[in-house]
Amino acid sequence: MTNYTDILYEVKDGVARITINRPEKYNAFRGKTCDELIDAFQRAGWDKSIGVIVLTGVGEKAFCTGGDQSAHDGGYDGRGTIGLPVEELQTIIRDVPKPVIARVNGYAIGGGNVLVTCCDLAIAADSAQFGQVGPKVGSVDPGFGTALLSRVVGEKRAREIWFMCRRYKAQDALAMGLINAVVPMVDLDAEVDLWCRELMEKSPTALAIAKKSFNADSESIRGISAMGMQALALYYDSAESQEGVKAFLEKRKPDFRQDFSKKGE
Repeated sequence: MTNYTDILYEVKDGVARITINRPEKYNAFRGKTCDELIDAFQRAGWDKSIGVIVLTGVGEKAFCTGGDQSAHDGGYDGRGTIGLPVEELQTIIRDVPKPVIARVNGYAIGGGNVLVTCCDLAIAADSAQFGQVGPKVGSVDPGFGTALLSRVVGEKRAREIWFMCRRYKAQDALAMGLINAVVPMVDLDAEVDLWCRELMEKSPTALAIAKKSFNADSESIRGISAMGMQALALYYDSAESQEGVKAFLEKRKPDFRQDFSKKGE
């Protein structure tokens, strides 16, 4: 796969930049987007001329806002357990033997926040916002998005992020350890380039070993994710989950406390 429609792929000075190109959807991903991202990470990850991978989104509004709800009707529009191969995408970000930097240029919400969590490093514009929305729309990330997040920011904070579904400013994300640096939007590319140049000066083998060593401590989460996604697929078939999607598309508050057993009577 070399002709992408949902992403952009660029290589310069040993750095591969992978950009989600769906600004009309706030860079939310559908099944095709995930497949293209996986292909691009495979392409960059095993190219020995590339030392760093940068993941970002087009424009200044959104890094990524997770799964495209307009492509979700009890299941997304692609392959995989839930119709999105998100397990593969999260895994490849962790598996490629080189640092992956999230260049957070705007909203990192839902699955976008999970991508930031999975990336090795994250640099954000001061206008960026972070947060999870799953319980508001009848969804959840039962793997890296929850278990790994608790290792990154601490369990109490991770539970707050998922249970409360609040928005967090870039400085808040920095304080909790979700990201590494915050700069004005105008300086974002310069800061990312600086980190890339510094990484390119380091031993690629040492970086690869360090990354694998960090991952080893949390590798059990991969199994948790696989099991959780099976449960999530069943949940998506429920009236409770579908109420969240319908409410989102109808731009109203969901009623998750109704008696769904009476539906269809």
